[in-house]
Amino acid sequence: MSVDGKLNRFTSTDGDLAYRDTGTGDLVVLLHSGYVDHRVFDAQTPALTAAGYRVVAADVRGHGWSANASAPFRWADDLAQLLRHLDAGPAVLGGVSMGGVIASDTAIEYPELVRALVLSGASTSDFEYTHEATRAILAASARALGAGDVEGWLTVFLSAVAGPFRTTDDVDPALLARLSEMARHTLAKHTPGEHDWHVPLTDVRSRAAKIDVPVLTVNGSLDSPDLLADAELLAATVPDGRPVLIEGTSHHPNMEEPEEFNRVLLGFLDTL
Repeated sequence: MSVDGKLNRFTSTDGDLAYRDTGTGDLVVLLHSGYVDHRVFDAQTPALTAAGYRVVAADVRGHGWSANASAPFRWADDLAQLLRHLDAGPAVLGGVSMGGVIASDTAIEYPELVRALVLSGASTSDFEYTHEATRAILAASARALGAGDVEGWLTVFLSAVAGPFRTTDDVDPALLARLSEMARHTLAKHTPGEHDWHVPLTDVRSRAAKIDVPVLTVNGSLDSPDLLADAELLAATVPDGRPVLIEGTSHHPNMEEPEEFNRVLLGFLDTL
């Protein structure tokens, strides 16, 4: 369940999508990383609402309490439907990993709905890892998922959380347990080998350069070096990009160092 036990739902063109909606003020929409759900932002939501923001933390299609896809869909279209349902844009979109990709896709495809971007562990949806250790983790994840080996996949998933330069022994066990519980819940919604209905956005890299809203990239210093370089490149390419590193963290700096992440996030929002 969410922090306060309550989730809202709206009927999309393909099933109900869930989101948590708290606070009042300017809208900040938070989008979680792959395989988990809105609870990734349990430390950000109260800090943002206390600072006077309305916070919507969504469950991406196929994750958490949102419906699985039964037809082709694009992440940006789902998010645009949610924003129009809320009738509260343009919004600041913040996302971790997959969620950051969804945020940047939406800024490209629906610029009128976006006020600013906060991308963590992400750049654009056409990014591909070249770092050898990171690619090995991704390949192991795909093999385990294809075989329906949930326990093996969770081991790989948590090693990805630790990042390419640490082991899970270096990460807070409580954080790993939280992510494991979320991932088990999402995986239970799916079957091995099911069809992937997601349709990628096209011409992303060339179109991303035209994003004309402020963009904060905030990443963990221990994340994959090619991702960090690409995030810095994106920040340097857009008209108003601001890269920040949070030392000693990897792919989920918002969970590993929530106080520092919140400080950076709120400082950015204060400038808008």
